[in-house]
Amino acid sequence: MAPQRITTAAGLTVVSATAVGIALSMVFAGAASAASTATKNCAPNPSSCGFPDATSTGVPAGTKLLTVPGQISSGPGWYFDSRGWVEVNVNGTNLSGLYIPYTLDISANNVTVNHVKVVTSGQSSFGVSVRHTSGVTIENSTISGVNTGAGRLMVGVKDIYADSAGLQVLSNNISMASTGVQQESGLVQGNYIHNFGYNTGDHLNGVTSNGGATALLTVNHNTIFTNYPQTDAISLFEDFGAQTNRVISNNLLAGGAYTIYAGQNAGGPTATKIKVTGNRIATTLYANGGYYGPATGYNHTGAGNTWTSNVWDASSATIAAP
Repeated sequence: MAPQRITTAAGLTVVSATAVGIALSMVFAGAASAASTATKNCAPNPSSCGFPDATSTGVPAGTKLLTVPGQISSGPGWYFDSRGWVEVNVNGTNLSGLYIPYTLDISANNVTVNHVKVVTSGQSSFGVSVRHTSGVTIENSTISGVNTGAGRLMVGVKDIYADSAGLQVLSNNISMASTGVQQESGLVQGNYIHNFGYNTGDHLNGVTSNGGATALLTVNHNTIFTNYPQTDAISLFEDFGAQTNRVISNNLLAGGAYTIYAGQNAGGPTATKIKVTGNRIATTLYANGGYYGPATGYNHTGAGNTWTSNVWDASSATIAAP
């Protein structure tokens, strides 16, 4: 069944139905697969089943952070731009131990962001933006808006030009954003995306891809709770071309209009090599997982597409391919 966007009477936009990273993915995949068969009802306390939550993501409690620019305004490979953001522009920079109440923009390669807290807001705001990069890792960081309304963050982590290679988003706590992560290739793993923010007209996405790229995108072992009846926890849309070479695996998910959009858009090109496996979908937000159902947009005949071992969180009963 293929999705299309509609708007409800309440004004919410809804989508309705008319290498290191690879090795790390394998480790998480094994653990989460074991959990999916041995455990039920993980959503109320994700960490009890080995899934990410506030206890295992983001900046660890007690970490000392320096505020930018009040306490520090530059360091090796980065600086505060007085126009209102922090820029990382030197290859190989390691950024750590900062509280940044602005967008963190990365325009260099092989950058690591670790133990950084980013809090910002605005109609077109980004928590962490990456531009034409390769080898960037954003990990163990906290990224949020100011609140869930007018002070929401638009996108927590965004690949601005959809061309960054090897982007890894790992073990972050992302909240009060209308979209958690938006990227076209790389690895999104171990994150806790929750407590979404909403401004009129927003589409709410946990992890989203807009299509047109062919490099592998893996979305593995995240906890994503989209506490609105739109749009998704994980979505593969075809706004800019076909969806191909995607893995959605071993995630704990709930909410949205449909919880998973699996790549085949209405009237779009054939989605291929879409693997959806080992995910748990909870009914803690909506009785059908998402407001309308657990998933849509899966092409049963697309070459290399697989739907396996996806289950309801409360019972571990199998969810059939949509």
